Amino acid sequence: MDWGTIFGAVNLLALVAWTALILLPRPPALMAALLYLGVGMLCVVYAVSLIGVLAGFIPAGDGGADFTTIEGVRSIFASDVGVTIGWTHYLAFDLFVGIWIARDGDDKYVSRFIQAPILLATFMAGPLGLGIWLLVREPAARKQGRWT
Repeated sequence: MDWGTIFGAVNLLALVAWTALILLPRPPALMAALLYLGVGMLCVVYAVSLIGVLAGFIPAGDGGADFTTIEGVRSIFASDVGVTIGWTHYLAFDLFVGIWIARDGDDKYVSRFIQAPILLATFMAGPLGLGIWLLVREPAARKQGRWT
């Protein structure tokens, strides 16, 4: 299996989804496509790969998958399959969070000019963007009297 090709494909899928999320209008059909085709496909790649490794159908390098020690996790990420699975995990979760931020921002009437750099930060460094959004959304939520 060519993990470089799979890595490139998940990167391309995420880049296309993030570009659409940040730059395009957000009708319900686009948001559904981003969620189910974007995040959904990343989840499928992740799940199939992870289950394949854990079941022993896909070799993961020396020692198998050990998530209980830093050495074990380092060993997982020392292989192309480990890096691809881990990266796909990050891409799926960050895109899901980005979709939530965009929907929440639109619902709270937060300008797209404010949303765009936050979404970019979420794309590049997931928890950083999420943390910024939580700080920005609080006054908007308070203004609407909505905490959810």
